[in-house]
Amino acid sequence: MKTYMKKIAFLFAVIAFSSCDSSDSNQKTITETASSNSNLSVLVAALNKAGLAETLNGTTEYTVFAPTNAAFNSFLAANGFSSLDAVPVPALKEILLNHVISGKYNSGSLTTGYVKTLGKGSASATNTLSMYVDVTSGVKLNGGTANGGASVTQADIQASNGVVHIVDGVIGLPTVVNHAIANPNFSVLVQALTRNDQPNFAGILSGTASSPFTVFAPTNTAFTNLLTELSLPNLAAIPQATLEKTLKYHVVTGANVLSSSLTNNMSVATFAGDSFTINLTGGAKITDVNSRVSNITFTDVQAANGVIHVIDKVLLPNL
Repeated sequence: MKTYMKKIAFLFAVIAFSSCDSSDSNQKTITETASSNSNLSVLVAALNKAGLAETLNGTTEYTVFAPTNAAFNSFLAANGFSSLDAVPVPALKEILLNHVISGKYNSGSLTTGYVKTLGKGSASATNTLSMYVDVTSGVKLNGGTANGGASVTQADIQASNGVVHIVDGVIGLPTVVNHAIANPNFSVLVQALTRNDQPNFAGILSGTASSPFTVFAPTNTAFTNLLTELSLPNLAAIPQATLEKTLKYHVVTGANVLSSSLTNNMSVATFAGDSFTINLTGGAKITDVNSRVSNITFTDVQAANGVIHVIDKVLLPNL
């Protein structure tokens, strides 16, 4: 009887193993998965046009945020393209690569913060574009469709070489401003840049004139501490000229300065005209012209037209 039961148990184990093995071997690649979904037919056409269908048909694992046909049609109309055929191949390729990250990330393994896509903008030939992922309510990418990003509408479609998440927008190549808007930790900085008595900073930092830009971006806490330091009740109380020069003091024009290019005692000339000094001893820091020290807490958030480094203290120029 015991021998008979062992044989039965062994038989069930073989059947179960064979079933799992068959399922894995029959699982579709990312390209095949997209091709089998009629709502992703424009994406498939785009992948073929850009020469990327084969890349996503191999064995290397990727996570793909896949825009629907409606998302692509909205993107084409918004950017003045009559059809997918009207999109230049080099531009289309980078846009598509901006929807792909290396490795397999199911929705449960995504966390709020930055990831690197495979796309590149004009600002850097080596540092691929960053994507801000926000998982506080669903999965939002680069601030959602209102900011040139997207939200995941259907997650965790498994493929043999990764995973596909369907999204409701084509994720554009983010500018420095798009990245600032996407990250809630920069909401006060965005308020400062868009205050109605300021120059059109949002327009300037969204464009290509004087680009690429390197922005040392203070967090909300940094602005709160500045108001305390200056004994001011709120952002609106900062005088116009003071705020304008202060904001310009955080921007370097004409250079995409990555963290690897920062050197000890490096003097950095800014858009404001004043310089500050980089110190790498005990961690990367900035000393402004008033001998105030700010820590660089996160580096190399790459945008299409520049790069952002996060700092924990607002820098003050000569006022």
